[in-house]
Order: sequence, then C-alpha cells, then structure tokens
Amino acid sequence: MEEFSEKLKQFFKDFGKGRKMVLSTSENDRVSSRMMSVIQINGEFYFQTDTELRKYHQLSVNRNAALCIDNIQIEGICSKLGHPLENAEFSSAFRECFRGSFDAYTALKNERLFVFRPLYIQRWIYNDSVPYIEIFDIKEQRYSCDRYA
Repeated sequence: MEEFSEKLKQFFKDFGKGRKMVLSTSENDRVSSRMMSVIQINGEFYFQTDTELRKYHQLSVNRNAALCIDNIQIEGICSKLGHPLENAEFSSAFRECFRGSFDAYTALKNERLFVFRPLYIQRWIYNDSVPYIEIFDIKEQRYSCDRYA
C-alpha cells in the first residue's frame, strides 16, 4: 500500500499542473476523441466544455471516459461541477496554464466544468531502452511495473 501511494504521488508530481490531452467519450458504442486542455489538482483531472458539444452530451449519458497523452492512458469517471468560474482553484490553474483558452471560453455561459477521477492508469516506461508497463489500479490501490516481453 505504501509503495502504491508513493508511486502514485510521484506520478502526479511528474505529470504537473496542466497538459493538452486526448479525451475519449462514448454513447451507444460510438466513441469520439478530441484534444482538451486539462488541469490536474490533487490527483484529479479537470476540463471545461460547452453544453452544446458532443462530448458534453456523451458525458451526460455515460460518465466513463479516458484520457491519453504520450505513453500514458487513464480510465476514469467524470462528474459535472457547474460553471468553471465557480471553482477558483481550477480557474486560477487554467488561467495560468492555458491563458488563451481561459480568455476565450471560460466566462461563456454554456461552459461547464468536469472533474475526471482516475480509476486506472497505465504508462509505458523505458529503462535502458527496455520497455516496462507501469500500472496504477486506483480502485484496488495496487501498483505494478513489469517488463514487457
């Protein structure tokens, strides 16, 4: 349990405050993906979107989603939180990391904030060009890092 907590804490530290990631959502077996500006706060991921867009509708009927960047894949559950400006911590971080998007979209009346709570994280890492698959099973609080063979 201690190894899991320490490794996960280090993962989020390495991940940093904000990144552009691919968000995948689905409804009725139809999956769609798009680039998103994502903020990480205390091990949870936050993003905003317009209520008129497909991703908003898909998340309204199916809260399961995935985030991906580089060699990291994350599965989780999304929840609506309200208007982005109602969350000062998100707004401050989003303004700092993605000023152009903050200025263009955050104050719009149809914008909504989502929190993505990760359940499973998989990352490919390389040690002396040898591939390993690192897994954080957050639900079970298990960590593994196994050589890919």
